[in-house]
Amino acid sequence: MARVLAVSDEVVEQLWTDKVRELDVDLVLAAGDLPFDYLEFLVDALDRPGVLVPGNHDPDLTGYRNVRGLWTRAGMPARWPGPRGWVDADGRVVEVGGLRIAGLGGSIRYRQGPNQWTERQQARRVRRLVRRSGWRRPQGRRGIDVLLTHSPPRHCGDREDPAHQGFECLHQAVQRLRPRVLLHGHIHPHGEETPDRALHDTLVLNTVGYRLLEITPATTEVTGAR
Repeated sequence: MARVLAVSDEVVEQLWTDKVRELDVDLVLAAGDLPFDYLEFLVDALDRPGVLVPGNHDPDLTGYRNVRGLWTRAGMPARWPGPRGWVDADGRVVEVGGLRIAGLGGSIRYRQGPNQWTERQQARRVRRLVRRSGWRRPQGRRGIDVLLTHSPPRHCGDREDPAHQGFECLHQAVQRLRPRVLLHGHIHPHGEETPDRALHDTLVLNTVGYRLLEITPATTEVTGAR
């Protein structure tokens, strides 16, 4: 069983102190739009790995590769602009902390800027991610333990204003990848309830602020608390 701290969008002041060391977690997952120095503090203080996808307010992290500790972009040495100690899972399947995690960052395109996608663009990214999940599936394991996104699926905890509508294509991602849990951010509660939702057999959780979860990788049984 992996104990997970999931964060996104809103800094939680009590987590940005030494008190966070009291949390017994195996992994930190970030669904976007958080200060990178905050994320660096979390993995340093907890001494645990972190996996992220970018939000629509984050810088462009695409095109960077790390080979034996050397970052490159377009074949040239480069400095990765993301937070130190974190793995970017956007458009990828990664195995960290005993979990298989698929990532799809960004929001619906509502203005100019990085990490924003039209529905058609994100649908192409979903299809590529599904293919990659099959290529790297370990024998005897289900496809994905966690689908980590910035935006929620359409009509599954999103909003009706142009900036906060979810992606229709995430329904396809859930059907094809069959994760037990989808973790997203982007939708700020503003004092409203954010109930956990179900999409097919997948539990959909809003992680704005933070959530603590326990996930068993083999069967991906999930229990959650605020």
